[in-house]
Amino acid sequence: MSTTANTVPARLPRRAARDFPAGAWDCHSHVFGPFDRFPPGPSTYPIPDAPPATYLDMLDRTGTTRGMLVHPAPYGNDTSALEHALAQSHGRAVGVATATADCPADELARLHSAGVRALRFNDRIAPSTGARFPGAIGTEAFRALAPAMRELGIHAQIWAGLDDCVRLVDEFADTDVPIVLDHMAQPDVAAGPHSAAFRALLDRVRDGAAWVKLTLCRVGDPARGYADARPFHDALVEAAPTRLLWGSDWPFVRMGESAPDVADLADIFCDWVDDVALRQRILVHNPQRLTDTGPAA
Repeated sequence: MSTTANTVPARLPRRAARDFPAGAWDCHSHVFGPFDRFPPGPSTYPIPDAPPATYLDMLDRTGTTRGMLVHPAPYGNDTSALEHALAQSHGRAVGVATATADCPADELARLHSAGVRALRFNDRIAPSTGARFPGAIGTEAFRALAPAMRELGIHAQIWAGLDDCVRLVDEFADTDVPIVLDHMAQPDVAAGPHSAAFRALLDRVRDGAAWVKLTLCRVGDPARGYADARPFHDALVEAAPTRLLWGSDWPFVRMGESAPDVADLADIFCDWVDDVALRQRILVHNPQRLTDTGPAA
């Protein structure tokens, strides 16, 4: 892919109106580029121009101290752009990489040394093709990698639909590897928070079988201020605040003009979670505990 074709600018946020606590984490963002050094592979969507310096600027504008960078599918199994971004963050970010089922344990150890604290498994389907996103690695690779992940303290991050999330949490319970579910486990807003599938998710999160990322932008309707996602958000906060993480999903791939401002998402979180201690728990303590990292230097 050329350095200019099929790319879009990454939107930088305004300054957030509400202050995050010191040490707050954004647990779901992506970096792409610099394209002259790290050109991504084929993609079903325009690639945001979001190199490490732009990512760090985004964190600064929202008053966010730390971050979790998720390796995007267009890079396939080449984690060099992610590793470069982690080095450029000087300890502010940890990585969520990908690996195939036959990845050697010493390669996972090298990734861990580079700042990787999770592997992502993506079972979602690209709307434009009806197949997985190009470059994605699905949950079928998880079990083979689990022993080395457990040994290194690397958790699993899964993006799947709600029914699949519940099934996969049960299927992989015996791995003893922490499981984080992306995008609020992708609930069906139309089905409501009292559906059997969402109640099953709450049971598992409440029991400590999984963690959930509170990322609104792929769940609710931005035109309504994500009000349709709030019942799910509130139910998760009530059920298991010690098992939740917050993330923006910047730079909002595939969202085009409907992409939100990270500052708006941060302000919504602070409005919905008005208890200061709960905010501190979700934004600071939970990600530190999950990734076994202390406060930022």
